Amino acid sequence: MDASLEKMVDPTLVEMGKNLNEAMKMLEDNQRKAEEENEKKYARKDIPGPLQGSGQDMVSILQLVQNLMHGEEEEESSQAYRLQNVGEQGHMALLGHSLAAYISVLDRERLRKLTTRILSDTTLWLCRLFRYENGSAYYHEDDREGLLKICRLVIHTRYEDYTVEGFNVLYTKQPIIYISSAARTGLGQALCNQLGLPLSCMCRVPCNTMFGSQHQMDVALLDRLIKDDVESGKLPLLLVANAGTPGAGHTDKLGRLKELCEQYNMWLHVEGVNLATLALGYVSSSVLAATKCDSMTLTLGSWLGLPAVPAVTLYRHEDPSLSLAAGLTSSQPVEKLRALPLWLSLQYLGHDGIVERIKHASQLSQRLLENLKNLDFIKTSVEDELSSPVVVFKFYQKYLNRDQTPSAAQASTIPHPIISNEGHIYDTFNQWLGEQLAQLVPASGVDVVELEDEGTCVRFSPLMTSAVLGTEIQDVDQLVDCLKMKIPVLTSTLQLREEFEQEVRRTVGLLYIEDLSWPGLGVVRYSYHSDGKNDDKQEKELEKINTELLKKLNELESDLTFSLGPEFGGQKNCVYIGMVTEDLDVSELVETIAATGREIEENSRLLENMTEVVRKGIQEAQLQLQKANEERLLEEGLLRQIPVVGSVLNWFSPFQASPKGRTFNLTAGSLESTESTYVSKAQGTGTTPPPTPTSSLTKQRLPGL
Repeated sequence: MDASLEKMVDPTLVEMGKNLNEAMKMLEDNQRKAEEENEKKYARKDIPGPLQGSGQDMVSILQLVQNLMHGEEEEESSQAYRLQNVGEQGHMALLGHSLAAYISVLDRERLRKLTTRILSDTTLWLCRLFRYENGSAYYHEDDREGLLKICRLVIHTRYEDYTVEGFNVLYTKQPIIYISSAARTGLGQALCNQLGLPLSCMCRVPCNTMFGSQHQMDVALLDRLIKDDVESGKLPLLLVANAGTPGAGHTDKLGRLKELCEQYNMWLHVEGVNLATLALGYVSSSVLAATKCDSMTLTLGSWLGLPAVPAVTLYRHEDPSLSLAAGLTSSQPVEKLRALPLWLSLQYLGHDGIVERIKHASQLSQRLLENLKNLDFIKTSVEDELSSPVVVFKFYQKYLNRDQTPSAAQASTIPHPIISNEGHIYDTFNQWLGEQLAQLVPASGVDVVELEDEGTCVRFSPLMTSAVLGTEIQDVDQLVDCLKMKIPVLTSTLQLREEFEQEVRRTVGLLYIEDLSWPGLGVVRYSYHSDGKNDDKQEKELEKINTELLKKLNELESDLTFSLGPEFGGQKNCVYIGMVTEDLDVSELVETIAATGREIEENSRLLENMTEVVRKGIQEAQLQLQKANEERLLEEGLLRQIPVVGSVLNWFSPFQASPKGRTFNLTAGSLESTESTYVSKAQGTGTTPPPTPTSSLTKQRLPGL
């Protein structure tokens, strides 16, 4: 690449390309060095200071950038995170931003010709690539900005006097924008805020409830809503449809929606990840209908793995003056340079390279979908079983008692508490499953998504992640293998939850704590007899016993996981038990917990009683020693207590008295005289103390995960 750069005529472009290569190489090398270091301390140069008068060289500045990019994350978290894989095509996108700054200083005529060529080429390539004939393009950084400009275009089109009178013309006929209830969160409010419209101008259309996909817009209900608005004197303005909903990746019935929009003279805008499949040779009919819409937004950066490239909104409109008024076009040549990074990247990848990346992502989702069909207890939520760019799945199992057959479980009509809370439990388990898969196979790009009807699910959307993470077929296979290992754990834990709850409830000294947000066997607390203690002391004693109980349980020779629960939102003074396998003996586990708790409580009571006995013994010893001193005064006489006289008297007439003291017998809990000790010159052993209680549970083996 360096040799080709030397052949360029413009030396500035040569220097720019070299600087970019050096900068990227330096940042990547620094990143690798930072990943090899386990610990890193803040240096003084990281502390903000005054601007240096002499300036700094490029190496120092890039080093500072590298520290700002990676330093804080490594300090805050010990887990290594994965950056986007920036290849040659990514370098081209980054070079586009540098070139845009350089091109902007050209003379006006050269700038106009160059920007016109860049904009026309990029627009033509994208319209042909995504089958959008006779379209114009608007390039924008925020993926919602294109829809915002389209709304302004439609307002200018439908309200002829809007340019002169502004918002006054909207009072006569209130504009209505229709969006699906499955659309992106906050999209409607963002549009109203940017357009200066009240929220009453936004109408959320519910999805199907009886027929079809539950993530598709209800066309019949939309028709009734539009009729009601027309009869109320309102103006149906625009409909935002989805070719791949943000959650489940389903596509609305775009053909019927287009007919409805033509009937009421409405604008149809389409967005979604499934629009990427328009570049493939085979396109489903539901997505192909998007080519007839009035506008669509494409997010090529995530689809192709291109950093810092703009999103593109393709649209069809005949009046260029209204497009200019809406901000979709600009008379400033510099504004057209937004397309430069995309122009460079598209040329670097070529048509075949673009199609290959999108095709590879589709094959990844199809590979996963085929494997999921062969797995028990996995429920998928896809629009098309043959080809679905987004795969959403969840763990699901009909609740079964350990002693029940499937037929018996279906015949039972008693609403068990676990069955009644089935939705919450499955959400918790699928949240755990998604987090485990994302941690075990980070290259897969799976994440957890909350759907209105299905609840918590695991989502695999390679069109949005594979180009960035470099996902391959073996990553999908590894994901399936990990899923196969986790399913038996999930099924066993789900089946044993009821048995664990019943065993705990009928065990004296244990209290079952219901926590539906905990992905595991359950939560238990050891409760003890308070003996009339106040609440504060009882709370401290309870915390002490359960903390010691958790410590003892973790010392067991077992694969079970015991913890204090989640960092936020968990119950206090409890023991949380994690996932288990089917070979776990629940009754033995509960008995072990109860026995360990009783042992800790007995030791605590023994120590507490011993403390009280020692305190009383010390008080009694002090009284007896005081009494002994008084008796010694009476025996020796008053003269012997006078310092000088006493010494002379003791010399002429010595007084023989055995030393008197007290010893405390911990075993008997009583005070004894020390006379026998001084006579025999050895301390008596007294009664034989009982053996110190030792734990018999620390060597116990508990099966289970």
